[in-house]
Amino acid sequence: MTLAFQYLRSLIYVIQIYAAMLLLGIVFAPYALLSKNGARQACKTYARWALWSARWMVGIRTEVRGTVPTGEVIVAAKHQSFLDILVIFNALPQAKFIMKRELMWTPIIGVYAKRLGCIPVNRGRRGAAIARMVQDVAKEFTEPGQLVIYPQGTRVAPGAQKSYKVGSGVLYAELQQPCVPVATNVGLLWPRTGILRKPGLGVVEFLDPIPPGQQRDLFMAELERRIESRSDALMSELGFEHDGLRQHG
Repeated sequence: MTLAFQYLRSLIYVIQIYAAMLLLGIVFAPYALLSKNGARQACKTYARWALWSARWMVGIRTEVRGTVPTGEVIVAAKHQSFLDILVIFNALPQAKFIMKRELMWTPIIGVYAKRLGCIPVNRGRRGAAIARMVQDVAKEFTEPGQLVIYPQGTRVAPGAQKSYKVGSGVLYAELQQPCVPVATNVGLLWPRTGILRKPGLGVVEFLDPIPPGQQRDLFMAELERRIESRSDALMSELGFEHDGLRQHG
């Protein structure tokens, strides 16, 4: 299969998933406005379509490993691309994401994110943003669910180094809930930028939970160690060498 043909397939795939987002957003709108369950069903339908069509249009298969949490927990996930969002949301029964405040103003994503109880954060004001995030999380926890946070705060390319932010540790201390780390390799197949999608098996793995009660610095160190080491192992399954930032195959 030539690179040009795969690029064409990728372009068609990207166009159709955004068209599907618009179509499903409109079709489900009345149900979503009346019921949070309607909003969740709309987003689940979209995620399943995007994952199913990725398999036959661009050759990306996805797999969920580990024990998927169903109770009230913090899910701290490695974030490499939009694909890990789709897989995590599809796997969790009641996911609520901590997300950039700017996304809440987008026409489709913003409306549905608000209905799902997602928490907006302002990344430009660190101290104030964390305090506001904790307040907003407390308000949204009137309903059970899994709170998904990206400890590095943004998408990070495979092999790139980016520090873990303190927000995960603050929530862990405040909520006194188990934290489930999540590792992934999907950025090798679906990059954080660009059109090209590469065929292969993208994995999202739910790791053993970290019980509540650890000192914050120790928690942050353990969280980073678990996520990064397991993500490196998953990326090596696709022939990726972390130290040299090289991909084979």
